[in-house]
Amino acid sequence: MTEEAAGEETFISHLVELRDRLVKASIGIAIACAALFIWPGPAQIYDLLAAPMIASLPAGSKMIATGVISPFLVPMKVTLLLAFILALPWVFYQLWAFVAPGLYAHEKRLVLPLVVSSSLLFVGGVAFCYFLVFGRVFQFIGEFAPASIAVTPDIENYLDFVMSMCLAFGVTFEVPVVVVILVRMGIVSLEKLKAIRSYVIVGAFVIAAIVTPPDVVSQLALAIPMCLLYELGLIIAPIFARVTRAPEEHA
Repeated sequence: MTEEAAGEETFISHLVELRDRLVKASIGIAIACAALFIWPGPAQIYDLLAAPMIASLPAGSKMIATGVISPFLVPMKVTLLLAFILALPWVFYQLWAFVAPGLYAHEKRLVLPLVVSSSLLFVGGVAFCYFLVFGRVFQFIGEFAPASIAVTPDIENYLDFVMSMCLAFGVTFEVPVVVVILVRMGIVSLEKLKAIRSYVIVGAFVIAAIVTPPDVVSQLALAIPMCLLYELGLIIAPIFARVTRAPEEHA
């Protein structure tokens, strides 16, 4: 077999392996989705998602659906999103299983903790947004609503808002992972990251002002954790770099 043919066969085998891993990841998401459909069900899942908003509305108030199929489609979207979040560990495991055979031992010590920590931090960001931010934001906004306005949010607009906020917080909580990668890969030195700390703080408040509603509560709720997580990354980065150093780097 020629070298070119061997390389082509290797490439095809990698594509087949990638396909198999994607199929397994999709099956995991489908199983999680099916389980959520059985219990507690899409309607109950959406009620749980809407709980922070309902709690901030006047007693007896409800959200509205302006689209004909919105009462069906929106809970379905929420269920699929929750299924994906629940299946994240399985999805990341499939990613790990695909890349692990081509890694050295010290590289495996680098990737696996990053995969696990990325999953936990993303879920932690979403949970922080839901349990600690939404209630305060909705209450803050509701206090500014004039008495002549009946606050009846549309379920589709509410879903878009919740998804964008959860995504913003989930990505923001990945800051320590980004810092660790920058230091470990030698892209930016730890000293440089410490030197630009003041610029990072300003950038955090600018990003919070862009991706959150124009209220002080949600902006502070995003900017302050971002700054604290950056500091956490500065603490963890040198430890992580030392633990995952290649054998020749110790010499």
